[in-house]
Amino acid sequence: MPTTDAGRPGPVGEDAAPAHAPGRALVHARGPLAGARRPKLQRRHGEGDKSHLTSAQGLVALSLDALSSVAYGPEAIALVLVTAGVLQTRLTLPVTLAIAGLLAVLVVSYRQVIAAHPDGGGSYAVAKSDLGPRMGLLAAAALVIDYVLTVAVSLAAGAAALASAFPALRPHLLAVSLAVLLVLTAVNLYGITDSARFLMVPTLLFIVTIFGIVAAGLIRGHPVASVGGAPAPHAHEALGLMLMLKAFSAGCAALTGVEAIANGVPMFRRPRVARAQRTELMLGALLGAMLIGLALLIRRDVLAPREGVTLLAQLTAGALGTGWLYQAASIVVALALTLAANTSFGGLPVLLSLLAEDRRLPHLFTLRGERPVHRYGVLAVAAAAALLLTAVDARTHSLLPLFAIGVFTGFTISQTGLVLHWARLRPPRWAGTALLNGTGAALTGVATLVLLVTKFGEGAWVVVVTVPLLMLLFARIRHYYDRVGRELGLGRIPAERPDGTRADWRIIVPVDDLGAMTGKALSTALSLSGDVVAVAVSSGEDRTRALRERWDRWDPGVRLDILHSPRDTKIRPVVEYVRQAVAREDGPHLVLIPIVESNRPRYRFLYDQWSLLLAEAVREHVPGVPVCMEPYRVSGDRVRRAGASGPP
Repeated sequence: MPTTDAGRPGPVGEDAAPAHAPGRALVHARGPLAGARRPKLQRRHGEGDKSHLTSAQGLVALSLDALSSVAYGPEAIALVLVTAGVLQTRLTLPVTLAIAGLLAVLVVSYRQVIAAHPDGGGSYAVAKSDLGPRMGLLAAAALVIDYVLTVAVSLAAGAAALASAFPALRPHLLAVSLAVLLVLTAVNLYGITDSARFLMVPTLLFIVTIFGIVAAGLIRGHPVASVGGAPAPHAHEALGLMLMLKAFSAGCAALTGVEAIANGVPMFRRPRVARAQRTELMLGALLGAMLIGLALLIRRDVLAPREGVTLLAQLTAGALGTGWLYQAASIVVALALTLAANTSFGGLPVLLSLLAEDRRLPHLFTLRGERPVHRYGVLAVAAAAALLLTAVDARTHSLLPLFAIGVFTGFTISQTGLVLHWARLRPPRWAGTALLNGTGAALTGVATLVLLVTKFGEGAWVVVVTVPLLMLLFARIRHYYDRVGRELGLGRIPAERPDGTRADWRIIVPVDDLGAMTGKALSTALSLSGDVVAVAVSSGEDRTRALRERWDRWDPGVRLDILHSPRDTKIRPVVEYVRQAVAREDGPHLVLIPIVESNRPRYRFLYDQWSLLLAEAVREHVPGVPVCMEPYRVSGDRVRRAGASGPP
């Protein structure tokens, strides 16, 4: 049975994914991004199990986005309700209770998703298996948007929260956001377990801080301090069903990140399903308690949004005063908001790897390092988030309309898919479970439609455009892989047996100068064939004479052809030499190109890329001639041979 690059069994025949991406070999299984060391031996509880997550680590690494959303979820509700008058912010509590009910439905549903799809993928896995490939593409596109926006929104909101406590930072929101993004990227490239440890203390501090604000506020009985400027101006609207639906949809932003655990099941230790389900339950309990507690304080104190501060900052000042406790709490909240972006670094690379295994994205996204980490996925998340933050200048209000729509599209698809899943399997008591999932699908579907209608002109149109483009991209990549797979006959027995007759290769070795690398390259060539010729390019008579003199003194037993290039071009003369040799001489030819590589990634860009460019030029202009690279690793004080490639 064929296997994917990620190690899981792959499909056979027409559905078999190509083992390597077609075309030029641009991705290697070793190296700084894929993990340079070989995997450790299988441990007692599974290969690399200690590098996977426990339930507590999973809550920290994958749930901080959902937990920290309490910092802006209740405020989003109040911002809608205040348009009907300040007193109407008291309705934040019943709206929050409705959202908490939806949260309970989602938690139960995603526990079911975890059990049904233990390989991860969340709503993408559900849609692909229960709703068909097109709905799977829709779910995948929505999830990609959701995860990228999670990073951008979390970092922008964290920077804004920090600037509320330290106004000097307000002109530098983008710089602060990008700096934190850089740190998170480095931590996640090092390993998801290490990032979980890194986030453990901030997450616990945030949970304690929010519950401390709620407890202190309820004990005090009334606010004793206020911060910020005057209440934010608002236009009056009539309180009605539509306004309540808008408040409900806006407040549902507090549910973002609930799906991340279902997407990241493969990152948990065994038994993965049980640990992931336990983590989902812990997340739901903590998030629901926080939301209801803050809503109680908003209702009692009739708080309204103010300029310059967040609603959570007002609650903090009322509960803890405006002294050092207020500043400390503000820092903890800002830190949690910024680090909440780690949810995407945990969930999106896994989703990208699943898409790559389905041939919807390039295969490099399935490559993992030893930790294990999908490092190309981590880099893709970081790059997309950096571009988005720069485009909106790290302003949270510009991102929120895009954020919520992608989230609820995924919610609706996963709930609908589960309804069909239970209807098809019909396990015991399936009707009640399907009714629960159907209720969740209806609620999240309404929220999605309300957000699309009310926020279309504020940026929601970007999602309407981006989702189809992503779906088209996924479909085109799959179409390309399928077409090339058919052309290569992957998964099929070849019609002819391999030709076992030996041929005398004419091996051409381009050289730049004499040295140990040239000697090793010629030794490799002579070990493959007795017909070897070296070729060098010279732009002047003095260099030509000196090179010929040293070559004759060395006398390696290989003919040297020196090509004159008055314009100091080095690639075109060699390519033309190879082309003429192939046209003039019978028999197969092979080009063996020596190349220098550093064993330290940060030094690799310092070396001349002439060898790589020459190899590409020969492949393009002299098709049918194999090109092999002879790499050498250098490390300052010594040079060692890294190994040579033989003829294909």
